[in-house]
Amino acid sequence: MDPAVVVEELCARIDRLDPMLRTFTPEPGRYARLVAEARALASTSALTPAPAPHSGGRDRPLYGVPVGVKDVLHVDGLPTHAGSALPPGVLAGPEATAVRRLRRAGALIAGKTVTSEFALGAPGPTRNPHDPGRTPGGSSSGSAAAVAAGLVPLALGTQTLGSVIRPAAYCGVVGFRPSYGRIPPDGLVACAPSLDTVGVLARDPAEAARAAALLCDGWQPLPGPGGLPAPVLGVPQSYLAPVEPAALAVFEAVLGGLGLTVRRLDPPGGLESVVEAVEVVTRYELAREHRELFQRFGRLLRPATAAAIRYGQEITTPEYAAALRDLARHRRRLAELTTAEGIDLWATPAATGPPPPGLESTGDPVMSTPWSAAGWPAVTLPTAPLGDLPLGLQLIAPTLRDEHLLAWAAAIAPGTGGRAAPGRAGAG
Repeated sequence: MDPAVVVEELCARIDRLDPMLRTFTPEPGRYARLVAEARALASTSALTPAPAPHSGGRDRPLYGVPVGVKDVLHVDGLPTHAGSALPPGVLAGPEATAVRRLRRAGALIAGKTVTSEFALGAPGPTRNPHDPGRTPGGSSSGSAAAVAAGLVPLALGTQTLGSVIRPAAYCGVVGFRPSYGRIPPDGLVACAPSLDTVGVLARDPAEAARAAALLCDGWQPLPGPGGLPAPVLGVPQSYLAPVEPAALAVFEAVLGGLGLTVRRLDPPGGLESVVEAVEVVTRYELAREHRELFQRFGRLLRPATAAAIRYGQEITTPEYAAALRDLARHRRRLAELTTAEGIDLWATPAATGPPPPGLESTGDPVMSTPWSAAGWPAVTLPTAPLGDLPLGLQLIAPTLRDEHLLAWAAAIAPGTGGRAAPGRAGAG
């Protein structure tokens, strides 16, 4: 298909659906920009036939595929506001490596997707395609909702604690958070640099794996799902306490239907101690990363963002160092337990329940926090819903086992009972 036709259909979908869903940041010249980019892309194919969109051509496997980019990642030609009211140009910077890799693969950047302010807790205006009265999650809210609504088949997000995994679950799509640092984090408006990770939201595991192979450093293709042994799943029982009973029942039913070996364990240290250490680290780093900006423009930030920075300013360097030691101990203990018990993948609900009503909160990241703190890769797979509301299964692998994680996720996905998100059939 001609990329110009892709642009025509994409912009028509955005014009039809986005005034209500508000997944993309406003861009008055979107159509003209995309037409120009599509023509430039097509012109590079004048000497050799170009693959059709989504066909997986070897040289440009994302030829003509429209991709959303979370508005904390820099894109040449598009402003970065990080969900804030800061003046244009304040957050400007060179284009992110992740975006450049997508462009080299032939992708068309559909636009910037809405984020919570500074990828924190102050929500953007995005609505959940399954129920516009409920949150899409955060902070990669626009990316998750845009994929769920069929506006784009693929989008970039970022995760510090749960900002890819949770919105993917709330919107009923696949979310992949790679090992810490596996996708270069340059060109990112930082939240907490020791945890910030660029991730992917996609309509299915195959699309997520295709993007991961292009975006992740040192990607090593594996045999198809049939070439790997069935994984042994670990369930961290003590981590399940925050999950709502009805959502936990769905999780247990899904787990029981997979036909895999499951070992139920209690990771040492407990969930609460990890959450406390992560809060100290994130707030301390946030405050110091944006010290100058806060001095100049703090009055323009939303109350929740300003409060988080002020809290971080009060944390002492010794307190921060102690929290880092706590996280290092957590990573070590988790790795030792995983190896000792022969666990291939850990499994938990991707969120504490379905998307909660209202747009004032993006939900609780607690189900992702211990894994993000370890820097381990995780993926959300849609599962059987709770009524009409999406739920997700989170699978986690040890660090740098991203290839195995996504291969196993592709094998497991057909057994989770997930169903297509609204509007997804129109994607691409």
